[in-house]
Amino acid sequence: METKYANPGPLGLAAFGMTTILLNLHNAGLFPVSAMIMVMGVFYGGTAQVIAGILEFKKGNTFGMLAFISYGFFWIALVGTWVFPKLGFMAAPSAFEMGWFLAVWGLFSVFMTIGTLNSSRVLTFVFGSLDLLFLLLVIRDWTGNELVGRIAGWEGIVCGASALYLAMAEMLADKHGKKLLPF
Repeated sequence: METKYANPGPLGLAAFGMTTILLNLHNAGLFPVSAMIMVMGVFYGGTAQVIAGILEFKKGNTFGMLAFISYGFFWIALVGTWVFPKLGFMAAPSAFEMGWFLAVWGLFSVFMTIGTLNSSRVLTFVFGSLDLLFLLLVIRDWTGNELVGRIAGWEGIVCGASALYLAMAEMLADKHGKKLLPF
C-alpha cells in the first residue's frame, strides 16, 4: 500500500505569505523593522519554507522544492543582512548593494513565474506579484524614492495575502475533499 503524505505546499505558502505581509507592513510605513519581523523571517518564513521544500523533494516536486527552499533561505539571508552588521561581523550593505540583492532574487522569481504558467491562476498571481514587488524594491533602493518603497509595501501585502489565501484554499480542499475556495 502506498503511503499518503500531507501536502507541504500550504505550509510553505503560509510561511511565505504571513512573513511577506509583516515585512511589507513595514515597507508601507506602518512600523519599523523589529525583532518580530526578524524572528518571523528566520523561523517561519525561513525555516518552515525550507522544511516544506524538503518535503516537496520527497514528493518528487522539483518546482516546490526549489521555490520553498530558495525563498526560505532568502528570508534567512535577508535577516542576516540586518543582523550581522549589528553584531560587528561585516559592514551593512548599501542601498545600491541591497538593490542588487533584490534584483537577482527578482530575476530568479521571473523564471519561477514561468514555471507556474501551467498551474493554478492563483499561484501564477502569487509569483507575478512577487516579481512586481522585487522590481519596486529594486527601484526604491537604486533611486532612494520613498514613495516607490511605500507602494512596494502595499503591493507586497497583496502578494503575501494571495499566498496565504492559496495556502488556506489548498488546506481546505485537502481537509474537505473538494475545493471550497477557487484556486
